[in-house]
Amino acid sequence: MNIPFSFARALAGADPDVAIDELVLDAVAGRAWFAFNLSGGKDSTAAAEATTTLLDQLGHPRARRIAIHADLGRAEWRSTPATVVTIAEHLGLPLVVVRRGAGDMVLRWEQRFANGRRRYENLELYHLIGPWSSASLRFCTSELKAQMIGPELARRYRGETIVSVLGLRRAESAAPRHTPISRRDPRFVKPGNKAGTRMITWHPLVNWTEQQVFGSHDLHGLPLHEAYRCHGSTRLSCAFCVLASGHDLAAASRAAGNLDLYRHLVAMEAASTFSFQRGRWLADVAQHLLPPSLARDIATAKRDAAERRAVEAIMPSGLRFVKGAPPRFPTLAEAQIIAGARTQILNRHGLENHFPENTGNKRGHSSDGSTGLKRGHSC
Repeated sequence: MNIPFSFARALAGADPDVAIDELVLDAVAGRAWFAFNLSGGKDSTAAAEATTTLLDQLGHPRARRIAIHADLGRAEWRSTPATVVTIAEHLGLPLVVVRRGAGDMVLRWEQRFANGRRRYENLELYHLIGPWSSASLRFCTSELKAQMIGPELARRYRGETIVSVLGLRRAESAAPRHTPISRRDPRFVKPGNKAGTRMITWHPLVNWTEQQVFGSHDLHGLPLHEAYRCHGSTRLSCAFCVLASGHDLAAASRAAGNLDLYRHLVAMEAASTFSFQRGRWLADVAQHLLPPSLARDIATAKRDAAERRAVEAIMPSGLRFVKGAPPRFPTLAEAQIIAGARTQILNRHGLENHFPENTGNKRGHSSDGSTGLKRGHSC
């Protein structure tokens, strides 16, 4: 089709243009399947509405469109599943819901800390790691969303071209500023596979502003999540997101349906001695919601966290594991420092000390006083 790569077709009414390029136009012409990723948030809803209108104008059959949602379980706002159903019904789309078979987002955090404790106990980690995900380790978008949705679509529509529609906008933050209108997605189907399955990711709202997104909700009467309507959140994700602002964490804490989750996550902070975000304890967001026993546990955890950081700061920084092992053998003096620091942390978390300081001479010191440090996984 002789259409410029940056082609955009105007929508009826007051909506801005939807960004569409030749890759997506070819998929439309080929009667591809379109899967609208619905999170319950404003952007994915507006993207589905605007794109549905455009696909109608382009003659794409509605029978080859679905909505799909990755359910994060307890980490979600309690109202999110029902909101997603309402949005799909409003759009007239059949809804597919996928979930991580190994457990929800909260369990994934719990599993990470349990695995970290075991690995630390076995000297496979230099420093103890906490339960929480981060900007560079986003379990929600990788393991519980993309890794659930992608394979499901590839299995369901084997041999077809599948376009996954996301509500990502360049104005959201610095990270998405270079987001393309669309791209081929080889993560879940290999290029040139025998079945001929192809996957494409499409970002139709890349150029929209937040004001335009809310304007589309008003224009079309789109369902708007309670996080925005009732509690003043600026964005929707997990009820308590490791990347959320203090404002949005406070907004989530005001929802009665999130109370049990809030207390559970604070209890995880207390047990692990790791704050939910770097430099911010979730416990501090709504201290009035904590029962006295949990407030006492958090006070203890904060003291223990400070002690852990102080102890770890004494450990030789040059021995932190790289690619699963220390970069060199520690000297006897260094090994004693490490053993002493680990003893305090192991005791705090009720872990076995398999490598106590007083057994060092039984573990193979060389003639120059160096000692082997157990090989393990990178921190």
